[in-house]
Amino acid sequence: MEGGFVMSRTPRISVVCGGTSAEREVSIGSGIATAKAFSALYEVERIELDGERLPVGLDAERCVVFSTLHGTFGEDGGFQSLLDTAGIEYAGCGRECSELTFDKVKTKATLAEAGVPVADQVAFSRDAIPNVESVFERLGPAVVLKPVCQGSSIGLGFANSVTELESLLARLEFEEWMLEPLIVGKEISIGVLEGEALEIVEIRPESGQFDYASKYTKGMTEYIAPAPFSESLEASIKLLAMRAYEACGCRDYTRVDFMLDEQSNPFVLEVNTLPGMKATSLLPMSAGAAGINFEELLKRLVAPAFLRFQSKYSIC
Repeated sequence: MEGGFVMSRTPRISVVCGGTSAEREVSIGSGIATAKAFSALYEVERIELDGERLPVGLDAERCVVFSTLHGTFGEDGGFQSLLDTAGIEYAGCGRECSELTFDKVKTKATLAEAGVPVADQVAFSRDAIPNVESVFERLGPAVVLKPVCQGSSIGLGFANSVTELESLLARLEFEEWMLEPLIVGKEISIGVLEGEALEIVEIRPESGQFDYASKYTKGMTEYIAPAPFSESLEASIKLLAMRAYEACGCRDYTRVDFMLDEQSNPFVLEVNTLPGMKATSLLPMSAGAAGINFEELLKRLVAPAFLRFQSKYSIC
């Protein structure tokens, strides 16, 4: 237009949820919550995906995708790769970061190289199970079993003896696994928004173990936000969360989960690039403790994708 005026347009938000992973129902819950909140602010459509493909009808020149897909295809870079190929802008981390952070072993190696503390581990495949006695010799008297590439605590198991661990290893569902020492202490989570740490959430499951049931059964877990830590410990945790965000090549937003041992030493458990997005989920809880309500948080989560969209489609 005359005088070099640039007119930007606001795209429709396409909230994509569902998918084919074991976390499908969690994803749908996040999709419903975010689409409802976004609808007060923007033009919105919610798309429930039932296959590993792009939804039909996504228009790169009219929409920005906000994905709440969890698990395989949603968080492992598969969906992001299809969006990139189609030229569709989307909120959240890109393909390479998603591929990395979905693999807990690769993530821990990346974090360790960046000086971010992580727990020791024994990684193995289902057809090459390690010697159980040697596992306890290396990791200590209690261990945690995790799939390398799953979320929402799916497949999580705990063992305090050779017999218990042998029982867990006899019924492995997925191909790639890892064992870590059971860190006795406090589990915490913190959101990172465009590289800046939000507030720390302390997680207190009644069972003492933040497994799938504790995460998704009402009343089984207490959450304290902001966590009642000293200023120095709080600053240390926030710095590590931001360092993890940077080391993994994250963009826009993520959630970093930690364990604190009994001496308050922090260890990063996971970098979650597509965290649960109900109003009561951990990332919104972390933001809420920082004074950012759910609607405002969603605006800030999608704002960088809007800028990327508008830089491509501004009308001059």
